[in-house]
Amino acid sequence: MERNAILQISKVGKTFDTRSGSFEALRDVDLSIAEGEFVSIIGHSGCGKSTLLNLVAGLEAPTLGGIFLDGMLVDGPGPERAVVFQNHSLLPWLTVYGNVRLAVDKVFGARKSAAERDEWTREMLSLVNMSHAAGKRPSEISGGMKQRVGIARALAMEPKVLLLDEPFGALDALTRAQLQDSVMDIHARLGNTVVMITHDVDEAVLLSDRIVMMNNGPAAGIGEIHEVRLPRPRHRLEMSENAAYLAARTAVMRFLTRNRIEKVA
Repeated sequence: MERNAILQISKVGKTFDTRSGSFEALRDVDLSIAEGEFVSIIGHSGCGKSTLLNLVAGLEAPTLGGIFLDGMLVDGPGPERAVVFQNHSLLPWLTVYGNVRLAVDKVFGARKSAAERDEWTREMLSLVNMSHAAGKRPSEISGGMKQRVGIARALAMEPKVLLLDEPFGALDALTRAQLQDSVMDIHARLGNTVVMITHDVDEAVLLSDRIVMMNNGPAAGIGEIHEVRLPRPRHRLEMSENAAYLAARTAVMRFLTRNRIEKVA
């Protein structure tokens, strides 16, 4: 494992058994992620992005290779790897506060008092600017607000790695931009390690330290990795004329365009 790496994906392959036979989704995926790094994974549909995220989350087991977090083999789900999906997955009968508190009680029930868990829940809601809606239920808030609650719930578990599976994909452009800015702010304040799946090139460049570009499936693997050489904090309005931003965007678009042509061919 590389020095300072918190997450190591080592020679990972994944094959699924289907009605029409075996399907090899991933082959020989090798990736090391440092503590505090923000890494985006991008590629065309069917390139195994979400499969890879599910393997890191422990929701699926690799067929070959292994995934290690702080040197320990990942062999199932755990609170040290919190996932935020595109669909918020909030429990409709609980309030905003209740949805976050449920995760806090699950992880810290034996270690924190009720008062401490209440304080931590409210702190997480404040972090995502949802304190004002603590008493509302999911049906009473917008899609963007639901995703804020999902992020608060994930962060409340104090995960070593935050996994984001296209968390803004179902949102309108304005709400998406607002949440991207919120995630950048949270990452700056907490210094947490983030792995995000996205289809959005501009989102990947704006948020990431590195962008991992996946080849087309089946038997998909990592095609290229681009380091985004942009200082933080980043402000989206300044990016349109920033040479490093444009270079990163061009590199990703060139890769995706080449792979799209190859896929069609």
